[in-house]
Amino acid sequence: MRNSPAATSGACAATLPAKHRGMTLIELLVAISVLAFIAVLGWRGLDSIVRARIALTGDLEQTRGMQLAFAQLQSDCAHLVDAAVLPDRMPLAAGQNRLTLVRTVFAYNQPSRLQVIAYRVKDGVLTRRESAATRDLTELDALWRAVAGDTDTGQTVVLQSGVDSLTLRLWANGAWRLGAETLLVATAGINAGIPTGLEVALQLRGRDTKLLKIFLLGAA
Repeated sequence: MRNSPAATSGACAATLPAKHRGMTLIELLVAISVLAFIAVLGWRGLDSIVRARIALTGDLEQTRGMQLAFAQLQSDCAHLVDAAVLPDRMPLAAGQNRLTLVRTVFAYNQPSRLQVIAYRVKDGVLTRRESAATRDLTELDALWRAVAGDTDTGQTVVLQSGVDSLTLRLWANGAWRLGAETLLVATAGINAGIPTGLEVALQLRGRDTKLLKIFLLGAA
């Protein structure tokens, strides 16, 4: 039995809305929730990558700064003036957060001269200052007093920030000694008290352990 055209047309009209109906509200909310969850996961992952990159960059900058600081300190220690050149004078003085020394300066086509160098840690910043070079011991004594008293006008170079402490020990008389102990031994007239090595322990903020390095004195 054939269907009439009217009946066929009515059936098509009844099924048309079912083919073209949109998403329900619940489906839309579920889709939005899934997209939001994925977005949160993506943001957290990106944030972790950015934070790790910032931390790594900071560590690399800190490491580079310490390498430069230690390289400069090694050069100064290697060119420490011989104690025989400075009669009745100490070529260096070490204490907590401070180091003062006299080094020999060599320039092309010029005689060697002496220069006072000061390393200081103040307000979490490690700095280095150098005086003018001279061959006059009287002028050198005045420069030493000014540098030791932090009243000199030498240019200050920042070597490293974020420093908690700088601890120094000197190798003298067959043992490691604090700077003040070494000075007492040396000024007592014991030749073995002249230090030949310097131990530097640098504590950086946020680090559990200290950076430790040993330098020879007067190796050059």
